[in-house]
Amino acid sequence: MTSLIDTARANAKDAADHLLARQHDDGHIVYELEADATIPAEYIFLNHFLDDLEPELETEMGEYLRSIQSDRHGGWPLFHDGDFNISASVKAYYALKIIGDDINADHMVRARTAILGFGGAEKANVFTRYALALFGQVPWRAVPAMPVELMLMPRWFPVNIWKFSYWSRTVIGPLLILASKRPLAKNPRQVNCPELFKTPVDQIKIWNVNPTGTRWGDFFIALDKFLHPLEKYILPRLPFRKRAVRRALEFINPRLNGYEGLGAIFPAMANATMAFNVLGYDKDHPDYAVALGSVRKLVVETRDKRKGRARYCQPCASPIWDTSLAAHALLEAGVERTDKRVIAACDWLAKEQILDVKGDWSVNAPDLRPGGWAFQYKNDYYPDVDDTAVVGMLLHRVDPEKYKENIDRAAEWIEGMQSTNGGWGSFDIDNDADFLNSIPFADHGALLDPPTVDVAARCLSFLAQIGYDKNHKTLQRGIAYLKDEQEQDGSWFGRWGTNYVYGTWSALCALNALEQDMKAPWIRNAVDWLKARQRDDGGWGEDGATYWDDRKSEVKTSTPSQTAWALLGLMAAGEVDESEVDKGIAYINNQPRDGAKWDEEAYTAVGFPRVFYLRYHGYSAFFPTWALGRYASLKRGNSRSVEWGM
Repeated sequence: MTSLIDTARANAKDAADHLLARQHDDGHIVYELEADATIPAEYIFLNHFLDDLEPELETEMGEYLRSIQSDRHGGWPLFHDGDFNISASVKAYYALKIIGDDINADHMVRARTAILGFGGAEKANVFTRYALALFGQVPWRAVPAMPVELMLMPRWFPVNIWKFSYWSRTVIGPLLILASKRPLAKNPRQVNCPELFKTPVDQIKIWNVNPTGTRWGDFFIALDKFLHPLEKYILPRLPFRKRAVRRALEFINPRLNGYEGLGAIFPAMANATMAFNVLGYDKDHPDYAVALGSVRKLVVETRDKRKGRARYCQPCASPIWDTSLAAHALLEAGVERTDKRVIAACDWLAKEQILDVKGDWSVNAPDLRPGGWAFQYKNDYYPDVDDTAVVGMLLHRVDPEKYKENIDRAAEWIEGMQSTNGGWGSFDIDNDADFLNSIPFADHGALLDPPTVDVAARCLSFLAQIGYDKNHKTLQRGIAYLKDEQEQDGSWFGRWGTNYVYGTWSALCALNALEQDMKAPWIRNAVDWLKARQRDDGGWGEDGATYWDDRKSEVKTSTPSQTAWALLGLMAAGEVDESEVDKGIAYINNQPRDGAKWDEEAYTAVGFPRVFYLRYHGYSAFFPTWALGRYASLKRGNSRSVEWGM
């Protein structure tokens, strides 16, 4: 009879073989990265803003949008089987109407009924209202005043562009130009959506509200009321306006990033394209062509069978992240470190390291040498701390001598990126001016990039793995940060993966790498929490709704990815022989799999909690393979210790 260990090893090996079959000739591996309805809807908006239509593609995007409409509530959620979301639903409905869907069709009636039932389009978030303002569906007073003069504010000023996160900075830069010009979309079919508003637009008096309920929020609402008439009547006539627009362009142009796009994220690329259009750039202008081309490059054909043949737009691409995680999984599954395919992946990663561009992070670290990796194919101004740690661990694991210079530069950069509180943010140091989340524009609550446990854990794991003494001050500060951030129930919050299972896995792996006493009470609390969260089927799962304080324990289904995280966390804590681990391994073994990928419709990652979620199509290949391989190795080996910090 085949043992649980043998089955785990066989499944890991088979999945690894299929994973290798996806490898590109240059060594990298990349999967789809899917968000919600908003990105393909905004792609359609962009085409119709510019009057640069793609009928065949837009038809397929319409198919995609209809395929992810909820049967349960009639609208569009932020993640698979999620609750109704007013902003995603307004964008999806309007995009479908723009491409020709009959508003009396069943799916449109259901969507409109849901939208009106939740208060109408007037309840949508700021970014949705900006889109509607560009199409003339709401007045400009429906959005917060964002004078382009913000670009002129010095670093000492309480509100300035350098206090925002990288993603906010790149999105806001071109958006300020748009807001200063208040353009109207070409909208060639002249499609409007007044039926989505519960109250006629011209009768709505109050649009912008305090997003946090704090005194700072009250202050910024009062400031917004003061700025609106200035923005409409006075600021456009002052000489500062032209200088501010030039400053915005001076920010955008060096960061255009070729056909990988501004910030290598869709919203920034789309805003840049529209800004160039509004400023009168010809279609043949190099900057305009690059900006539009970067958006077009994000379109993929989905391989998800439930959606049929359809294309959609990704929020960005994830090749560095996917390649590094895939290679770790391959090693765990038994692929040799000397295998030419593993070496090819590492060589590709090594040449992608950013060694000569001092990006925006250098504003707070002017003397620090660059040495990080981006998340995307190219994004030199915005290397990702998390990616850098994971790639660094991989290169050290495969050949520490060959990649010594890459590893040393990565370690130097990561050490220099530590924030004051001992943690690490994803792209910046001390990007934590929380009062800024009270401005009306920040109703999404994600204007900033403060340190997070999952990123900090990966940094600590990397530095420990390459030989930093556990008493090194950088590591000691990091350990103190992890202790401070632990939840009362023993878990850790997961910022970039869903959710506490992700955060707890990350922290436990780091603590193991840091040679902490895994029997210490505070660490045992985390282990006990993970065990208590195991479901009857042997798996683990967490819903995207757990990012709301009153729904922290919510789960709809177990998933292979989240089960793998829990297992990796438990094994890092020395629990490989416990029954919970055996049950979790059996769950993964028994789940349906197509090649490298286990079946997983759930979204298990996060762009911005409560606002924007992600489905990494590679996660259900990387992490189950990883967990099965590690389990088989530990059970068959002479040691029960986990060698690597992930």
